[in-house]
Amino acid sequence: MNLQDKFCPSCAAALETKEVFGHERPVCPDCARVIFYDPKVAVICIVPRDGKVLMIRRATDQGYGLWGLPGGYVDRGEVVEMAAAREVWEETGLRVEPEELIGLFSVGGDPVMVVVYDAQETGGELEAGPEALEVGFFDIEDLPELAFPRDQDVLTKWQASKDQKG
Repeated sequence: MNLQDKFCPSCAAALETKEVFGHERPVCPDCARVIFYDPKVAVICIVPRDGKVLMIRRATDQGYGLWGLPGGYVDRGEVVEMAAAREVWEETGLRVEPEELIGLFSVGGDPVMVVVYDAQETGGELEAGPEALEVGFFDIEDLPELAFPRDQDVLTKWQASKDQKG
């Protein structure tokens, strides 16, 4: 727990937990400030090549050694599409242009909202970045073991959008 989770950012009094608007929330007993925690925004890109999609084998704690779509967190003040392109480049060495918004994915109890784009390669050289053990393209009907079940839902929605366009 951080200091920001223990003390009021307005008056520095120790926070208490109370029910506010139907949820347990940190509240300052001195100035009555209610603390609302914002969600975190992440982005991923679906990068197709020859009927397959780009994936990374994760080298970070969450899902280490398993596979996922390239992406990561949006920095405060960063344009979401730029964050999507940056994350793909950092993890895979490829330059991409985010195009169609596939959707916004969230799960109850998880503070991370994931923005998903269809993206097209524009350059670069395929190589694993510091957060990836390996990178490669996979047929969506024959994927490696996924770090996040959400990625299968994302790919299903992406495929359905492609099928609708014919």
